[in-house]
Amino acid sequence: MKNNMRSFPALVLCPLLIALASCDSLSAPDFNNPGLEEFEGAPNRTGILNAATGLLIGTRTDIALTNGYVSVLGIIGRESYNMDGADPRFVSQLLVGPLTPNAPAFGGNLWENPYRNIRNANVLLNGVDAIDEVLVDATEKEAIRGFAKTIQALDFLNIVNTRDTNCGCPVDVNQPFEDGPAPNADRRAVFDRIEALLDEAKGHLQAGGGEFPFPLSSGFTGFDTPTTFLQFNRALKARVDVYMATIFADAAKFSDALQALSESFLIEGGPLDAGVYHTFSTGSGDITNELFDPGDSRNLGAHPSIEADAQLKGDATPDDRFLNKIERITPRTFSSPPITTDLGFSLYSSNTAAVPIIRNEELILLRAEANMGLGDVSGAADDINLIRTTSGGLDERSDLDAGNILDELLYNRRYSLLWEGGHRWIDARRYGRLGDLPLDQPNHTVHPAFPIPIDETNARG
Repeated sequence: MKNNMRSFPALVLCPLLIALASCDSLSAPDFNNPGLEEFEGAPNRTGILNAATGLLIGTRTDIALTNGYVSVLGIIGRESYNMDGADPRFVSQLLVGPLTPNAPAFGGNLWENPYRNIRNANVLLNGVDAIDEVLVDATEKEAIRGFAKTIQALDFLNIVNTRDTNCGCPVDVNQPFEDGPAPNADRRAVFDRIEALLDEAKGHLQAGGGEFPFPLSSGFTGFDTPTTFLQFNRALKARVDVYMATIFADAAKFSDALQALSESFLIEGGPLDAGVYHTFSTGSGDITNELFDPGDSRNLGAHPSIEADAQLKGDATPDDRFLNKIERITPRTFSSPPITTDLGFSLYSSNTAAVPIIRNEELILLRAEANMGLGDVSGAADDINLIRTTSGGLDERSDLDAGNILDELLYNRRYSLLWEGGHRWIDARRYGRLGDLPLDQPNHTVHPAFPIPIDETNARG
């Protein structure tokens, strides 16, 4: 996987969120960046371009923390544990429950920062509208708009993935703070907004010329021009279409997904790791990947079911995805009643290892899922067998049919996308299979969704 990230200046506009979150504390004001009113009313080129780059920093903020998106969704989806004895809430809330909305590191988590980044993108878009074309020309404006709206869609997707049927999740957040909280939107309205943003971004990117006027991180290598970034946009659109097809029983979305995949970077014979990544570094002012947690005394462990459920290759050894992503550690027992694991993750090899946003491997499985949803079992089986043999080292299955292909699809999504972004939990929920996830103790539960944070509900009375 890709690693390393150039350090970029963060966006320090510090706008007020609709979620009423405060800005990060700063030791001193940044006199090189404009205030909000100046930025939106009389922006300069440097401020606009720095703000665009800052969106990449904002969208990865919660991803690779020990209590971030990958880790927390992994615990709820029975991919991982956090065995930090100093904070029992990794068990008492995430495995037992309930998820309490007044715990910003747990039940109220993964809300404030995505909305902050969405708001920052709106500030950027307002500034792009206001800036003179002598400073940022019309083509550059289109490229920036397409980039910003795609990142907004990604942030909204992470929000709806965590809240699901608990939305009220406001989407009309580009309004003055004094107007009060934006209206609540239900789950379907959030997904509709995500699709609208991605499609609007497509039009902007198509008019965005040959290059972005600002740098992207190394995680976007190969996708760092408006034309190639559009392939990333269409890959996200395919994921959203497949989610909507299954969540809302809307089969037409499977056809939309196939169209989006045809415009994405899906390459059937290409590298499965090809794609777009969140990147990290040890540079001053940057952040590292906290999912890297080596040694036998690590806090982040793998769920034993990953080994128990791994299919065997022809030589009776486990699926290559298990062998490549999991390693044996000295058994760790924690919590009471006890939970034990002797498995850890080797997936992220350093604290600068990249975390996938979306990869070619997922796109092939999304195509399989779309074809399956449209009744093309043979086409779906071809893609599933490609992933089984190439990524898993498993033999092809010639017996796949309408009765068993969903189980095989979900198995391959589980091991191909292991600990990359809560995919097992999201997949189990959208197919009504949360009850299939294992419970380590009788008092454990599987949460279907995160609550809306208490500060948000209080602000709405």
